[in-house]
Amino acid sequence: MHGLAARNVCYAVPMTIILRLAAWGLAAAIAFATLGPAEQRPHSNLGQNGEHALAFVLLGLAFGLAYARDRSRTAALVIGYTGLIEVLQFVAPGRHARLQDFVVDALAACLGLVAAAAFDWMLKRTRQSTS
Repeated sequence: MHGLAARNVCYAVPMTIILRLAAWGLAAAIAFATLGPAEQRPHSNLGQNGEHALAFVLLGLAFGLAYARDRSRTAALVIGYTGLIEVLQFVAPGRHARLQDFVVDALAACLGLVAAAAFDWMLKRTRQSTS
């Protein structure tokens, strides 16, 4: 690749594939933990809000790294996913949808997206200074 096309590539193709598989795998795990049987959901000492925040920070980070070319579309996808997961709890037995959970999830996902953008910025800056 030459010129502008080379500058728009954040990672090598194999790394991008790995990042995308990890992002979608994490999305599937979150869906299972959120919509599956409550007794099979992993629990930690973080509490419900802490667990939500950690899961969605990681989701935002994973998608932010995997789909770095169009950050606004990636942000819309991740925030839309958090809303969809919350709404689907209306039909999941034993689950309940709460606006507070959506707000925590969406803000945490945004934090992960910002962290991914910062990481990409630092990576590009390091590459520029070494070339």
